Amino acid sequence: MANIKDIAKMAGVSVTTVSRVLNNHPYVSEEKREAVRSAMVECNYQPNLNAVHLSKGETLLIGVVTPFINHPYFGQLLEGIANEAVKNNYKLVLFQTNYEEEREVEALQMLQFKQIDALIICSRICGMDIIEEFVAYGPIVLCEDARGKNVSSIFIDQYQTFSKALMYLHNKGHQRIGYSIFRKSGTNSKLREKAYKEFLREMNEPFNPEYIFYDCLKFEDGVHVVERLLKMSSPPTALVVTSDIVAAGILTFCKEKEIQIPEDLAIMGFDNQPIAKIMHITTLEIPLVEIGRKLFLQAIDNSEPSHEEVFVKLIERETV
Repeated sequence: MANIKDIAKMAGVSVTTVSRVLNNHPYVSEEKREAVRSAMVECNYQPNLNAVHLSKGETLLIGVVTPFINHPYFGQLLEGIANEAVKNNYKLVLFQTNYEEEREVEALQMLQFKQIDALIICSRICGMDIIEEFVAYGPIVLCEDARGKNVSSIFIDQYQTFSKALMYLHNKGHQRIGYSIFRKSGTNSKLREKAYKEFLREMNEPFNPEYIFYDCLKFEDGVHVVERLLKMSSPPTALVVTSDIVAAGILTFCKEKEIQIPEDLAIMGFDNQPIAKIMHITTLEIPLVEIGRKLFLQAIDNSEPSHEEVFVKLIERETV
């Protein structure tokens, strides 16, 4: 395969001139530009794009870390990221981690080795101490409150949002309130737990660990929640469900078991996914596509780390 020196010899120009043509440099005569192009066609020359990008100090690739791609929450984040990538002529490198730390570290190492220009982490498993080891190698953007850290972030105030949901249910007359969540750990999970315990303290309500349902991510997880509720002598009368998909599962199985919604059990979802609209679920609307768009723009912004809060909206329907 011909190289850049061969092209220069065939075209009767310098290697520098060939390089300028490859990089669309303006200061090349049309005669020399055409000679280089003819030589490239004659020997079927294909430029090494990796080398071209390396010479420019960019790959036009943005890494995106997500634990799952088949969940609507992350799907909408990816939609916003991908739409903005197309507008800005970038391509995405997707890392599905399944919350496995070594997979997340692989993505961080790609940033370190200049294989991507920036890294967006939609939900992380690595501790901030590990993340911060890689900030010197390029922009890292988190979808959580990272104020005070040397990374950029787009976030909602999980503490205030969860408190808002709990107070809304309390004002509707509910005292025994529980909630469902996916991970026990994680920054957002810890903030929600803090909000829940402080809310109970302010309301002089006892803390009942049975009212917290972990590992709730999919529609069928809602079935497991209802099965547990049916075994309780004094179940909660309201649930904050941090996923509309899970809320839909709870609502569906409640109907099968003739649990009246919202009379016997009030349900508040999160995100305002299409299924919440179809099933008339009261929820908190989180503009995930817009958040994804903002995450991407932060990733290609070469200025200092920045942080932006996105606000949620209460959507009242029929389940509370």
